[in-house]
Amino acid sequence: MEYRIDADNKILGRVAVEAANLLRGKNHPSFDPQKIGTNRVTITNTDKIRVTGTKLTTKLYRRHSGYPGGLKEERLGDILARDSRRAIRMAVLGMLPKNKLRSRVIRHLVLLKGADR
Repeated sequence: MEYRIDADNKILGRVAVEAANLLRGKNHPSFDPQKIGTNRVTITNTDKIRVTGTKLTTKLYRRHSGYPGGLKEERLGDILARDSRRAIRMAVLGMLPKNKLRSRVIRHLVLLKGADR
């Protein structure tokens, strides 16, 4: 099934939870945690998403290249300013189970900066 979520003036975490549950297929009575859900989720208006509190300046995303001195840190505000789709994708990815199905499930997520196309 195809689901659409309008992120206009909605909180980042609330949208991510809704998308993660739909992607896994938890809204169907035949939910099976070891199978990939057949749902496709499209999130529109990602530029208009809201973040509560001081998360824009205090929340850090870290990654390491594996080389000495290769730790990179980036604030949520910087990520949202550059590309809001990346912030939402990371939030949804963090709410999916960390197993082999994760990368296959996230492919069913479509993120759009503007309204429906």
